[in-house]
Amino acid sequence: MTRTALVVGVGARRGVTADEVIGLILETLRAAGLRAADVVELATLDTRADEPGIAGAAAQLGVQVRSFPAAVLAAVRVPNPSGAPRDAVSTPSVAEAAALVGADELLVPKRKSASATCAVARRLHSVGTPASTNGAEPFTMAAMLPPTKHIDSAGPDLRHHGDAEVRGLDLTDLAVNVRTGTPPDWLRERIAASLVSLAAYPDGRSARSAVAARHGLPEERVLLTAGAAEAFVLIARALPARRPVVVHPQFTEPEAALRAAGHEVGRVVLRPEDGFRLDPSAVPEDADLVVVGNPTNPTSVLHPAGVLEQLARPGRTLVVDEAFMDAVPGEREALCGREDVPGLVVLRSLTKTWGLAGLRIGYVLADPATLALLQEAQPLWPVSSPALAAAEACMEPRALVEAADAADRVVVDRAHLLAGLAEFSEVQVVEPAAGPFVLLRVDRADEVRERLRSRGFAARRGDTFPGLGREWLRLAVRDRVTTNRFLQALDLALQGLPRRAAD
Repeated sequence: MTRTALVVGVGARRGVTADEVIGLILETLRAAGLRAADVVELATLDTRADEPGIAGAAAQLGVQVRSFPAAVLAAVRVPNPSGAPRDAVSTPSVAEAAALVGADELLVPKRKSASATCAVARRLHSVGTPASTNGAEPFTMAAMLPPTKHIDSAGPDLRHHGDAEVRGLDLTDLAVNVRTGTPPDWLRERIAASLVSLAAYPDGRSARSAVAARHGLPEERVLLTAGAAEAFVLIARALPARRPVVVHPQFTEPEAALRAAGHEVGRVVLRPEDGFRLDPSAVPEDADLVVVGNPTNPTSVLHPAGVLEQLARPGRTLVVDEAFMDAVPGEREALCGREDVPGLVVLRSLTKTWGLAGLRIGYVLADPATLALLQEAQPLWPVSSPALAAAEACMEPRALVEAADAADRVVVDRAHLLAGLAEFSEVQVVEPAAGPFVLLRVDRADEVRERLRSRGFAARRGDTFPGLGREWLRLAVRDRVTTNRFLQALDLALQGLPRRAAD
């Protein structure tokens, strides 16, 4: 079904009033014989999106404000370029470029008031039909965001993470998947040595080069970030996506970031009866941004690389979160070194294996054009000098050997945990498990978790992951001694559950 949809691009000086902006827009629409009721969004430069004048005009029209980085607008061909905006923000016309992103035809060239400009474009896409993502046609970029929805509408608490289970408490931590005994002494020393350079601004060139060499990639395919969490925010804010989809159950921060950026997020929920395995055909054809973890947190499922490759196609961004891949021996099924998969974006974290959650360091591997959009959305100097020193150190040969040894130990320790859990008829474990954690189902898991806490152990609740419920728990893999103590505590917790009255 085709409907009229008008996009109004707006450029404005700081301090512009809502009355001036809405007056200019309404006058422009009337002069062109267009209806305000057909306006579906205001579009502008990201540094102007918070202007009360623009937000107020959007509120009066009952539409959302869409914003784009200067680099995106600069790539759009406009019919009426001007030198002043080009000099100020590298965009020859903010109003016309913003109107044309995600639209098909400029109806009204830019018009000016004292402190604002506006232009009107028409979107011809049919409802339910994806927009073109042909890079040679910047007028039809798929950068349309659906109406903003508050993050609470997502259902489960997407902002709950394992650290909340142990914060400020003296518990044996099975809720957070960071390797124990980390960071190692040699890494602490490297980080400490970097502190003498704190007076200088961070320089990420050496660390970026080290990451590129470690994965056999050119440096222009590497972007350093303040942890993988920052990368999810950058993806949500900077990459055009009309229909983003997240494969669940998985780490909830990708969806939380997308929702916070104003996206309506689709979910593909994998089923326990299928072992939480991914069928590529379950992902909607028109999804233009797909996020999946591998190995997936919290299920510990390792998806074959060939299965994930089936999700890639021109016009779609495929985000693969490989935060736990270095805990898999040989990093089998990794896509991080691939340059032949269209739209592939791989995220890596140094938090888990190296115990650097408090330092915040990770990186994104993708094609240079995608990374340019992400970098445009980053603040200046996003990664600190100590974090850069850690990144460089963790790419060195001895670090890779240590990480490989740690991955081998995870296999042994996980097998011991799984063998112990198999002794409990009340417990069902998702297998095969490939990560440094396991997911299990047990009746009255919330009560079991509280009884474990009373015995000194913190387990990760499962009901904050879409697709799971209160009967699920995630356990980090620990050494044999810790696991034995936990299994004893679990036995007592299960035995101590109060009987429920018969129905």
